[in-house]
Amino acid sequence: MAEGRGPIIVAGDLNDVAWSRTTRLFRKISGLLDPRVGRGMFNTFHAQHWYLRWPLDHLFHSKHFAVKEICLLPEFGSDHFPFFSELVYQGENETSDRGLEPDQDDIAQAEDKVEDKNVSSADVPEPER
Repeated sequence: MAEGRGPIIVAGDLNDVAWSRTTRLFRKISGLLDPRVGRGMFNTFHAQHWYLRWPLDHLFHSKHFAVKEICLLPEFGSDHFPFFSELVYQGENETSDRGLEPDQDDIAQAEDKVEDKNVSSADVPEPER
């Protein structure tokens, strides 16, 4: 879980929709927040096909941040729309947004996935300072 750690932001094209089982499991285990919750749908893919659109690009953040703005920007030639989010660092004054809470089944499922892939926290790169 992200508790007891410094500010965290995870962003990118995760090729998974926001409501999928794996994305929800990620949110539960990490404790990170999804700024889209309660703010609307932000379908970033496919920019050229209005009838085929899903939220495949994501941004998750720790409770150290509050959302100031979130929107899709105009199409620019990619098959994804640019996804803009402005977060305001709140420091130890955590935001009032609530995340998802894992239950024992969620924790067991995450542990199984880690064991299945034979990974550990040592496989996670440290940011350069």
